[in-house]
Amino acid sequence: MKKVRVLFVCLGNICRSPLGAAIFKNKIKKNGMDSWVEVDSCGTSDYHIGDNADPRTLSNASRNGIAIEHCVRQLTKTDLEKFDFILAMDKSNYRNILKLTADKTLHDKVRMMREFDPISKGGEVPDPYHGDEKGFQEVFEILDRSTTNFILFLQKEYAGNAKV
Repeated sequence: MKKVRVLFVCLGNICRSPLGAAIFKNKIKKNGMDSWVEVDSCGTSDYHIGDNADPRTLSNASRNGIAIEHCVRQLTKTDLEKFDFILAMDKSNYRNILKLTADKTLHDKVRMMREFDPISKGGEVPDPYHGDEKGFQEVFEILDRSTTNFILFLQKEYAGNAKV
C-alpha cells in the first residue's frame, strides 16, 4: 500500500499543529494505520524553531491521554512536494502555505483541518495561545473530532473501512 503523508500546520508549531499531529498519531496507531500513514507538523513562522510544544498544550494533551514528542520546525517548499495532505489550522496559515509555490497541483494538497469537522465544516481551529485552559480544551475537542473524520476519509480513499 502507498504510504500517505499528512502534515498539520499552524503558525508557531507549538499549540494546534503538534496537538493535532499527536491526536492523529494516537488514532492511526490504534487503527493499525501507522504502517502506511506518516505524520508530522510544522509552523508557517520561524518563532519557535527547535522548541518543544507549549507547556499548556503538553498539559492538555496529557490530561486527555495523548503524549506529544515534538520539536518545532518551519514549513518549507519541500513539504509541499513530500506530503499528500497538508492540513492548515486557519485561513491565514492556509494562504501562507499556498504562497510557497505557484504550482496548482501542490495547492490541491492543502486543506483546512475543519473540512473534516462534523460540527463546523470549513471553520478555523482557534489559536489558544493567548487564552486559558478552556481554549486549549476546545482546540483538543475540535482536533479530536476532525482527526476522527479525517481517518474515516483516509480509510475510504485508501484502505476500506475504519475502526475509530
